[in-house]
Amino acid sequence: MPPRGMGFGRMRYLDEENFVRPTITRAMLFRILSYFSPYWKQILIVFLAVTATSVLGLVPPLLLKNIVDQALPQKDLALLLKLALASFGVTVASGLISVGESFLNSWITNHIIYDLKNQLYQHLEYMSLHFFSTVKPGEIITRLTSDAEGIRSVFHGTIVSILQNVLILVSTALALLSMNWRLALVGMFVIPSFVFPTRRVGKVRWRIAKETQQKATELNELIQETLSISGSTLIKIFTKEKTAYDNFARVNKEVTALHIKESLAGRWFHMVIQIFTTIGPLIIYFYGGYLFIKDEITIGAIIAFVTMLNRLYGPVSRLSNIHIDITRSLALFERIFDYLDKKHEITDAPDAFPLPPIKGRVEFKNVSFAYNDRQETLKNVSFTVEPGQMVALVGPSGAGKTTITNLIPRLYDVTAGQILIDGIDLRAVTLASLRSQIGIVLQDPYIFNGTIRQNLLFAKPDATEDELVAACQAAYLHDFIMTLPDGYDTMVGNRGIKLSGGEKQRLSLAQMILKEPRIIILDEATSALDSVSEGLIQKALEPLLKTRTSFVIAHRLSTIIAADLILVINHGEVVEAGKHEELLQANKLYKVLYDKQFKSGQKVQYDVAGGENIG
Repeated sequence: MPPRGMGFGRMRYLDEENFVRPTITRAMLFRILSYFSPYWKQILIVFLAVTATSVLGLVPPLLLKNIVDQALPQKDLALLLKLALASFGVTVASGLISVGESFLNSWITNHIIYDLKNQLYQHLEYMSLHFFSTVKPGEIITRLTSDAEGIRSVFHGTIVSILQNVLILVSTALALLSMNWRLALVGMFVIPSFVFPTRRVGKVRWRIAKETQQKATELNELIQETLSISGSTLIKIFTKEKTAYDNFARVNKEVTALHIKESLAGRWFHMVIQIFTTIGPLIIYFYGGYLFIKDEITIGAIIAFVTMLNRLYGPVSRLSNIHIDITRSLALFERIFDYLDKKHEITDAPDAFPLPPIKGRVEFKNVSFAYNDRQETLKNVSFTVEPGQMVALVGPSGAGKTTITNLIPRLYDVTAGQILIDGIDLRAVTLASLRSQIGIVLQDPYIFNGTIRQNLLFAKPDATEDELVAACQAAYLHDFIMTLPDGYDTMVGNRGIKLSGGEKQRLSLAQMILKEPRIIILDEATSALDSVSEGLIQKALEPLLKTRTSFVIAHRLSTIIAADLILVINHGEVVEAGKHEELLQANKLYKVLYDKQFKSGQKVQYDVAGGENIG
C-alpha cells in the first residue's frame, strides 16, 4: 500500500462539530465496572485511604484556628507546641496514607490495563484472515497501545478523583457551614461564576482531543507503513525518503498543533478563574473582618476559612470538568469494545472433537466461497484426493487456487458445500487438531525477528538439538547454518531480511519438517527462486511428498508433470482434472496455459534437482 501523501490521496477526518459522543448505556457501565471486580479488596482499601486523607485534610486548618485563637493570645507555649506537633503529625500521616493510596491505585490501574490488553490481544489472535485483510495494521496497534493507555486515566485518575473531590467538597462545605454559615455562603458565592464556563471549555477540549486521537492513528499508520521492512524497501527503491519524511513531518506537525491547541484551550478563561479564586479569600477577609468587629467570629476562624476555601474551589472546578475526562475515556472504551465485540468468523463448533491422526484423503463436495456478498470466488468445486497423492493447482491469476488451499486449514470457511478429511467434515473437528496436521510453505514465508533456532522452535517448542539439526539437514539448510558465525543462534533480522529467498524458504521448510504434517500445502513456494535454490528445495520436498497428501500451486512444469492429479481452475471452477498428458490431449484450457506459460517455444532444461524446468 503506497504511503499517504505521496500522490495517492490523503485521509480525511470529520470536523469537530461532527464528532459523535459515545452512547453511554447501563450495559456499557457494568461492562467497564467488570474490570474492577477482581480487585474489589484493593479498591476498598483505596476508598478508605481517600476518605481518611479527605477528613485529615480538615484537621490542620482547625488546629491553626486554635493556635491563633488560643495558644498565641494566651502565650501558652506548651499548647502551641502541642497544636503544632499535632498539625505536623496529621500532615505526615495524611502524606503517608496518600503515598500508599497512590501506590495501590497505580497497582490496580496497571493490572486492569494489563487484563484489558491481554483480553484484546487474545481476541484479535483468533480473528479470521478476512479481518486482518481489511483493517489497517496501524489501527490495530493504536487500539492495543494508545487507546488502551488512554483508558488509564479513567482508572488511575478519574474515578479516584471523583471520589476524592466529592469527599473533600462535602467535608469542607460541612466544616465551613458549622463554623459560620453566613461566611460559608459568602465564600461559595463565586463558585457558579466558573462552574459553567469550565464545562464549556471542557467540551471544546474534548472535541480537540477527539481530533488529536484521529490524527495520532494516522501517524501510527504512517509509521507502520513507511518504517516496516517492506515499506522502507519500497521507499528506497523509488528514492522517496524526502517525500516520506515530508509527509511524516506534516502529520506530526498537525498532531503537535492539536496537542498545543488542547493545552491552550480556555487559557483566557483560566486566567479569569484565577482572578475569581483570588476574589473569594478577599471577600472572606472583608466580610470576616466585619463579623470580627461585631464579635461574631474570631481571627483564627477567618484564617481557617481562607485556608479551607481553596479546598472548596479546587474540587468544584475539577468536578465540573470531570465529565469531559469520562466522555473521553468512554470514547476509547467504545473503540476497544468495538474490536472485542467483533465475532470470530472461524470457531470450533460447540460439539467439536479432536481430529484423530489422519491418512490424508481430502474431498471437496460442491464447495462455494465468497470473500464478500458481491461475487463468488469459488463455485461448486468438487474433487477427491487420495492419501499420498500430489495435486497441482493451475490456472490464470485470480482463478481461486490460493482460496482452495486456504479453505483446507479453515483459514476461511466455505460458504456452501463440505470439505472432508478422511470422511470427516472440517467444521466438526477442533481447529487446533486440524491445523496441527497441515503444513504450509508460502512463496514469501514470514520469518520472525529472532534467531534461526527461535524460528525453528516456533514450529516445535520441545524439539531437541538433534531434531533441529535433522530437520535442517533434510531441508538442505544445515551446511549453510554452519557457515554462519553464530550458527543456529544467528539473528535473521526483521522478516528474515538477512537471509536470501531460498534460505528463508528452506527455513520455512525445516519448520514444516519439524511439525510433521500429514497434508502439505505449497503456495508457489519456489516460483521466485533461482534454479539452485529451487533445486535444493525440490530435493528436500521429494521424500516428504511421497508419503503425504500435498497441494501445490506451481508455475514450474517439472512440478506439474510430477503431480498425480492436476486441477485446472478458472473463474472459481474446476474446469479440467487429470494428468499432464491427458489434459494436453483434451486440448482445452490446460493446453492453452501450457502453450503460453510452459512451452513458449523454449527447450526443456534440467535443474539441480534433476527434474525438468523451463529455461
